[in-house]
Amino acid sequence: MTINQVHFASRELAESLAGNPYMAVISITDPGQADAKLDPMFHHVLRLSFYDAQPADEYLPAPIPGLFDHQMARRIHDFVAELQAAPFEISVMVHCEYGVSRSAAVALFVEAFSGAPLTAREFTYEANQWVLERLSQLIPGLQVDIPPMTAASDRRTRQRAS
Repeated sequence: MTINQVHFASRELAESLAGNPYMAVISITDPGQADAKLDPMFHHVLRLSFYDAQPADEYLPAPIPGLFDHQMARRIHDFVAELQAAPFEISVMVHCEYGVSRSAAVALFVEAFSGAPLTAREFTYEANQWVLERLSQLIPGLQVDIPPMTAASDRRTRQRAS
């Protein structure tokens, strides 16, 4: 296993982090927005721009501008496969504007694809289903488990070990 940890975050948090050549970043912004200002020490960065949305009808005849599509899914898949094949261990951070839906979906995919643990996975219950479905179609049989909403509240109420 080359990918050793997966994280997801907001754009604000991602932009505040000191770069690390052993952390790859999948940077997701809204169409029309400037790229996230990431530290140049992040050497492995994939930048994508799409809305946190899903179509009312997935059988529309033409792509909808700004909607996550199969080409973007393929870019994520290929980026993650390349990282997984690297001769060194690397972590992956996925960020989107608020660190809730798009980044959670992509982080869950990276976790399932690589087998690396996903930090704070119990908070991924709002993962964007459209994004997750497009990514999962690339690897038939890939099992991506989205935790229930109660997993986050269970963590918040569980007593800490002394």
